[in-house]
Amino acid sequence: MSALRLVRPLCRNLRCQPSEQLLLRNFNHPRALCAFISSKANMAGYQRPAPFPYKEKKYNWWYQLFDRTIDRFDENSKVLVVDGPIAAGKSTFAKQLAEDLDMLYVPEADLAQAYINKSGYDLRQLNSTLPPNAQYVDVEEFSRNPKHPNVGVMQVLFLQLRFLQYIDALAHLLHTGQGVVLDRSVYSDFVFMEAMFEQGYLSKNIKAYYEESFSAIQLMLKRPHLIIYLDVPVNIVQQRIKERNRPWEVNSPVLTEKYLSAIEKHYKLRFLRDMSARSEILMYDWSNFGDVEVVVEDIERINLDIRQYDEKFEDWKTYHDREYGYWRADYSNNKDQLLTWAEPGYILPEMMLTNDEGEILFKALEQIPGGKYEHGYEPKLGDKVFWKWS
Repeated sequence: MSALRLVRPLCRNLRCQPSEQLLLRNFNHPRALCAFISSKANMAGYQRPAPFPYKEKKYNWWYQLFDRTIDRFDENSKVLVVDGPIAAGKSTFAKQLAEDLDMLYVPEADLAQAYINKSGYDLRQLNSTLPPNAQYVDVEEFSRNPKHPNVGVMQVLFLQLRFLQYIDALAHLLHTGQGVVLDRSVYSDFVFMEAMFEQGYLSKNIKAYYEESFSAIQLMLKRPHLIIYLDVPVNIVQQRIKERNRPWEVNSPVLTEKYLSAIEKHYKLRFLRDMSARSEILMYDWSNFGDVEVVVEDIERINLDIRQYDEKFEDWKTYHDREYGYWRADYSNNKDQLLTWAEPGYILPEMMLTNDEGEILFKALEQIPGGKYEHGYEPKLGDKVFWKWS
């Protein structure tokens, strides 16, 4: 007889079917990984336990002994991702969905997170003084000039930002028990890389570098429980781009029918197909937008049961609830190390600067707030550095 056993705890919500877990022992918490998601209206005034202050305290071995992750979980302790083409209406939808499910809304990753330093200075302001290979390229610049030499660097940086953002989302869920709704995720970032490569905006070397990093990233994360794809035909996407009237989009040589069709192709033929093996998928025709309440009702009907021999939700299977604590410590304490592990271990020549380019960049950085010293050690900004150790 096998030493393994299936424990099926009772859920607080009687409507909810508890999720099967492959466990050794000590998994009898009444709210543990319920198989169904509930809207806030059906949570009956449930108050989530106080979150662990993971942004101020390190979740070390001591807390792992006495602060069980599973004690904060409820039926909505899950990861949801809203995805779809450009101008689909994802942000508005995801915000409302997060509100209706009492989850944390995580906006789409923005390159400003990398380009605005801790002193508040936007590094993109330096572009006019820098050689092209040293410039900070964002989506606006790419939309205007898709042949810029740093477009490849931009897309690799996007992948890293989405990776770090997803780690933060997982850390939030594990430390607080509150589910998250992400506006796009690291898992669909390759869709844009493939479309850019097909149009000749990325080199083969950048593509290979990106794919190696993307493969490593997938080994370190937990795929979302549910992906909601808002489907919008290319012609309507183009119409909405015109309607929102962003100059860099309306006049862009990038956002052509060919490029947008490539995005749609890779979403449907690769992303949704591959993700459906381990995540649930809901797809909606969002040509005329839709009703978030209807989507919430559909979500409440989905069985997210984790079964022993099923590949679905494979990333979330555990042999002991102690494993949640290991994940929790990893995602909140070792984020920078995980990013290092995701890097291929080499740098492409086209991602490097020459000595002259590097010297120009470093001289420019020394002149800006927060560019010469580490954050907190800048006397010009009023930082006290006497007797201060880095």
